[in-house]
Parts: sequence; C-alpha cells; structure tokens
Amino acid sequence: MINSQRLAQRFQALVKIDSLSRQERDVASELEKILTAMGATVCYDTAGEQVGGNCSNLVAKFKGNVDADPIFLCGHMDTVGPGKGIKVQFKDGIFKSDGTTILGADDKSALAIILEVMDVILENKMDYPPIEIIFTICEEIGLLGAKHFDYSLMDSKFGYILDSTDTEGIVTKAPAANKIILKLYGKAAHAGAEPENGVNAIMVASKAISKLELGRIDEETTCNLGIIKGGIATNIVPDFVEIHGEARSHDLEKLKRVTDNIVNTFQATAEEFKDNSDLPRIEAFVENDFPNTNISEDHKAIKLARKAADNLGIALVSKTIGGGADANIFFGKGIVAGVLGTGMTDVHTLNESIAIKDMEASAKLVLEILKIYAAGEIS
Repeated sequence: MINSQRLAQRFQALVKIDSLSRQERDVASELEKILTAMGATVCYDTAGEQVGGNCSNLVAKFKGNVDADPIFLCGHMDTVGPGKGIKVQFKDGIFKSDGTTILGADDKSALAIILEVMDVILENKMDYPPIEIIFTICEEIGLLGAKHFDYSLMDSKFGYILDSTDTEGIVTKAPAANKIILKLYGKAAHAGAEPENGVNAIMVASKAISKLELGRIDEETTCNLGIIKGGIATNIVPDFVEIHGEARSHDLEKLKRVTDNIVNTFQATAEEFKDNSDLPRIEAFVENDFPNTNISEDHKAIKLARKAADNLGIALVSKTIGGGADANIFFGKGIVAGVLGTGMTDVHTLNESIAIKDMEASAKLVLEILKIYAAGEIS
C-alpha cells in the first residue's frame, strides 16, 4: 500500500528546502500546505518567538473515524549544517547528497514517512484513530522546540517519534543530561616581567581537569568537557577561563554524583592555589538539559509497536541509547514517545544516506501500528 515513488519524490522535495535550526519556516509552510489539503486542522505554537527562530512548532490534527484516544506522530523539521542548497542524488535505491552538504534524512525522512502514512490511510478510507502530527523546530540545537512546545495544543498521551536509525528497533531508554558551566577567575599579570604576581586561571583549570575521569564512566553514565575558552595574549597571565561540559546517565543518582564530582573537583583545586586572597575563584552553573526516558515494556506504545512488527514478520528490539531526543522532553511532561527508526545512516556528516526500502519499512510499521490501534487490539 505504501507508494514508494510518491514517498521518494516527497522526501527529495522536502530535503531540497533549506531548514537549518531557527530557519524552518519554508519547510513548515510546505508541510502546512500538504496537511491542510489532506483535511487536517493545522496551527502553530509560539516556540519560534521564544528561541529566536522564524517559525514555530507545527501541530496538525486529524479527527479519525473510530472512537479511541488520540495518538501522535512526530519528527523535527530542522537539520544540522552544512545544509543549504542540498543536491540530492538517488542511485541503486540510496539517497545521498552530492558530498558538499549533509543529506537531511535526519529528520526529513520522518516528515516524508508520516505524510505517506496519512496519504495511504485517507486514500484507502481506512479506519484510523484521532492522530496528532507534531513537527518540531530546533531539535538539533538542544531540543528547543520540544522544550518550548505549547503542550496545551496536544491531547495525546502517547505516540511515536521517528528520529532514529534502526527500522527494527524502538528506543525505550535514553539518559538524562546536565549542562555544566564552570567559570574560573584568576589574576592578570605580565607573563614575562612579573608572572609571580598573577594567578593563572588556565593552569588551575588544567590541574582540575587532570583529576577528573572523563568519557565512559560505566555502561549507563558518561561525562565530557567539550569547550574551553580563556586567555587573551601569550604575554598575559590569563585571569579567566570558562569550561563547558555535560554529564549523562540513565541513573539519576549517578548523574548527580558525576556532576557534583566535577564541580567539587574544580572548587577544591581552586582552594589549593589560594594565597591570602579569594583568588582563584570558581563559579559553577548546573542545568538539567533533558530528563531521562524509561518506557516500560508493558506500556501500550511498546505493545502496539511489537504487535505491528510481529504482523510484518519483524522482531522489534528495544534499544537503550546514549543520546537525547524530543522524546526525553515529552517523557518529562508525562507523554510517552517510542522512538522509531527510518533507516538514516551517517547522520550529521557529508556521507549521510538513506535507502528507500528502509523508509518504506518504517512507513509500513507506522501504518500497521495505527491499524492495530484503530482496531482496538491492544488495550
């Protein structure tokens, strides 16, 4: 029932519309036009104004023709760079860019798949539940669209986000993450004439970093310091350095422990260098970036997906990942989102690609989920 040619054409058309984060308006307008022609009621929230973008999250609602609680389907409209002027190449069933940009299968494949599923349902006059389609902005720069989404526009309490790779997997567990910013203040001095009168902020920071265990802490916990900014000249003892990092874990106690260890190590190291003054001094800022996702295997979102996969002869595998997605933010709001794959590979690189057969497989799985749900087979 999936129209492979239509799916391919729509994917190519969407990919060719530039939609870097905060610049999603053009692709949103195209999606709005398509969804409105299908009979959906379409609206936007005000997230774009809050994040400084030219577009907000798009919400489209189909009433359905069976009595059931609403279910949502979701993908994000933005892409990473380089993502302007994408030239799509299609050969041997594989989509790629010309090698000068990303392809944008992350997450344009999701948009095309969701639209194809709705086309199939409507043109075949199939039974279907009330469906809410949510296309978010700014997922790639910190899940900002989901963080600023107006959840009063959403009636669904569960659904699926298409933003993973494996078409035979469903993400049920993802970590929580903390953002960490450390500001270390020292004292400037001439590095050649009187270095002993300065307090080298970079040196103190490097001492602290050397004491930390970074990277993979255990099977469910990681941490990283990824940005260091400081110093203005080689002949000046640097009086300031700023470090940005993160910690992630599926275990909230471990997340707190690793985060606290980073902050406390910097504080303790600064104390070691103090000599009758308040320098060096540390300011630490910790912010929860996103909550964890942990979906029970007996939740209907998982049971529906497994039943659908079984009907299609697929053994759907529950997956635990180390990254965050819009699903994490939804989960923190009490909304369960199973993350499904579209087949995209090498995302965020110039080698990104996706096979049309994988997009078809993803569309078939979503369609089967909706059929089963409409039939009331899973309570």
